[in-house]
Amino acid sequence: MKTITRTARRLAPLLLSVGLVMAGTALSTAKELLTINLVNEPATLDPHQQWNPDSYYVYRNIFDNMLTRDNAGEIMPQIATSWDQVSDTEIVFDLRDDVVFHDGEKLTAEDVVYTVERITNPDFASPQLGQFNKIIKAEAFGDYQVKLTTDGPYPALLAQLVKLSIVPEHVASTMSGEEFNAAPVGSGPYKFAKWDRGVEVVVEKNDAYWGDKGPFDTVAFKGVPDASTRMANLQAGTADLVVTLNADLAQQLEASGRGKVLNVNTERVAYFAMNSTLPPLDNVDLRRAIGYAIDREAIVEGLLGGFPKVVDQMLSPAHFGWKDGITGYAYDPEKAKEIISGLGDAAKAEMKLATSPVFDQRVVQAIQQMLTEVGLNASIETVDMATWLKDQQTSNDQAPMLTFSRWSCACQDPDGIMYPLLHSSSSWSRFADPEVDAMLDEARGELDLEKRAALYARINEIALEKAAILPLYQAAILYGASEQLEWQPTSNESMFLNRMGWSE
Repeated sequence: MKTITRTARRLAPLLLSVGLVMAGTALSTAKELLTINLVNEPATLDPHQQWNPDSYYVYRNIFDNMLTRDNAGEIMPQIATSWDQVSDTEIVFDLRDDVVFHDGEKLTAEDVVYTVERITNPDFASPQLGQFNKIIKAEAFGDYQVKLTTDGPYPALLAQLVKLSIVPEHVASTMSGEEFNAAPVGSGPYKFAKWDRGVEVVVEKNDAYWGDKGPFDTVAFKGVPDASTRMANLQAGTADLVVTLNADLAQQLEASGRGKVLNVNTERVAYFAMNSTLPPLDNVDLRRAIGYAIDREAIVEGLLGGFPKVVDQMLSPAHFGWKDGITGYAYDPEKAKEIISGLGDAAKAEMKLATSPVFDQRVVQAIQQMLTEVGLNASIETVDMATWLKDQQTSNDQAPMLTFSRWSCACQDPDGIMYPLLHSSSSWSRFADPEVDAMLDEARGELDLEKRAALYARINEIALEKAAILPLYQAAILYGASEQLEWQPTSNESMFLNRMGWSE
């Protein structure tokens, strides 16, 4: 099976041209300090721990990944230059031989093997384990070749390797997780400089980087929870790029003439999760009533400016496996009331709706109001993002009853979103169904793309029928940027600093 290798080699001229274009961008007017306002400071800088946006925005620039995607979403080489699928369960990767970690040590196949073994070690307890646990063996052949073996065919492997950051064995193996988080060493275009907790994370340009150099000497990432404050910082010139504006603020920014709006429809799916393992949500009729109670069109059009797109499946059009024609719950509050009234006192139990400031609180409050209007007793419980993440990755009996969230795996493959949110083995899942588990496992190993897509379509239909989880909309991310910043946001929400430019 040589197709993958030949495809990778055909990409070489394109990569060279892309590199030249990006190098040209990087050679535009230099800027010494770029300041980026995130919603929160990172939960971690260890790439094998959380991959929430505020963490991913930062550490993706410190580390190189096995593979990457271009701005159009196509899988491209990064540490791996080419790959050969030698059997249904084995892929051999050739690696770059010119990559140096930030401490001066060369990156070799042993670092890739260590990385794979680290993230797939159950004792390490990576929240990303479910994305990589199909890999059962990593072997080095010389300094620059690695073979990965999977437990059965795994067609999503390349998509998942897009987010596998390579860590140095000689550093990470000598540190605790907290120590590596506090002083991460990678091989990416920017190297860690300092983390002033509660204030900023600072990274500096890696002048020894093997690829396109960053156009900024220093980049400071600051957590600014309030969106209005982020925009005010942009307009005042104390920030050059700010994330996660709402539609109202985006319109204000455009009208002000002091900055510009950059937006993209992403692979991130907003959803409403219900803990179906506990009463009263173990009653499928109650979960269906919640589906009828939420007016998704009103949320998208009335609160979010029409930027997102309502979806009826746990995928976005940016994912492989998206299927037109799947229909979810239409807004029908009277039907919801009728179902709830027939369930008696059980449906009136108080249920906490877990949220964090990183999410648009207008959406959370609107959902809570919609649930209240049909007779449910839902109250909002707000915690910081680190606590929210911890509360989500726990046992079913300890997990929140209700959760509004948005999920992106940065892989654009259904395995990256549907497996963690619907498979009973996942610490994120609040749903247990043997039929769905079996189909998710089957889809993971199906190499025929048409059959695989059909499996995910059927899983989505069953998930709707059983109200396992409620898809809401494909998220649109709105960034505010200085007029001088040159950058194209991508569907997988990567913020590659060395794909940016600056012009006066």
